[in-house]
Amino acid sequence: MKKKILCLMLGLILLTGCGKIPQLENGQDAVVSFKNGDMISVDDLYNELKDKYALSTLLNMIDKKVLEETFPDNIEKAKKSSESYIESLKENYNSEEELLSAIQQYYGYITIEEYQNQIYLGYMQSYAMNEYAKEKVTDNDIEKYYKNEIDNDIEISHILITPEVTDKMNKDEIKQAETDAEKKAEDIISELKNYVKNGKKVSEAFSELAKKYSEDDATKDKGGSLGQVNKTTLGDTYTEIVEKAYTLKDDNYYTKVIKTSLGYHIIMRNQTYEKKSLDELKDEIIEILANDITKEDNTLSINALQHYRKQMGVNIEDSTLATQYSNYITNSLASLTSQDK
Repeated sequence: MKKKILCLMLGLILLTGCGKIPQLENGQDAVVSFKNGDMISVDDLYNELKDKYALSTLLNMIDKKVLEETFPDNIEKAKKSSESYIESLKENYNSEEELLSAIQQYYGYITIEEYQNQIYLGYMQSYAMNEYAKEKVTDNDIEKYYKNEIDNDIEISHILITPEVTDKMNKDEIKQAETDAEKKAEDIISELKNYVKNGKKVSEAFSELAKKYSEDDATKDKGGSLGQVNKTTLGDTYTEIVEKAYTLKDDNYYTKVIKTSLGYHIIMRNQTYEKKSLDELKDEIIEILANDITKEDNTLSINALQHYRKQMGVNIEDSTLATQYSNYITNSLASLTSQDK
């Protein structure tokens, strides 16, 4: 759609940009003339574009202005993010011309800069949606989450064993590599048990084995320590590891291997810290709850941008575009709401 608009507008510029421009009887510039004397005027073209394509372009223009006015502190970050994204794309192509061809083919943008501008706007819109979700988080929500979901921080250590898998392996070979890695992790637990049985302090034994066997380069030299964490600190990959660690007492290790997308883990709970105050954790809790709202509310993407447009007093003066906008909002919300049922 965007590609069609730009192609038409480019044609308009070329046709009206050089030589004497023919005019209709009413004085309008002609974009196209025919040998029988008929003409297509600038207004004819504009009205055609307006009816079919203008709303999307107009909303992009509105949102850019609204969001830059509302969130000026995020502009530079969004620009850098869009620039980094384009640079990362360039690494996958032999030349800018090849990248441009792909962008034109798959996304319909005429220039790399235009595509980058759209990425930039997308970052600004995502930030606005997150901020809008934060506004919906109440003090009661925060207090309830703190009471029911926040535990004392703990320190966890782990030993990670990763399967030796390559792209050339078939399914049976991959399965065997995973079995071998799991067996190695189980053997380490047995070795740990023997160390402790023979009188070695469990924390020292675990640290020694982590330095010897762990394949997590970021933690092995620290005895496998993942540091001071809470249930949400390490992200979804470590959810089961953290949950299992909370079932342990300090200076105790989990006696079974835990599998994640990273590989096979042996874990230990080192110590427990005093629970942080609500004030210390408030911003973090708001982020978590806002993220939950974003995931659960299908309509948030529409309502958030509409909220900031209204806040800026946006009023579409053109009656045709105003009607299109109203219908777009109504239909989008209805469609997204029906998906939740």
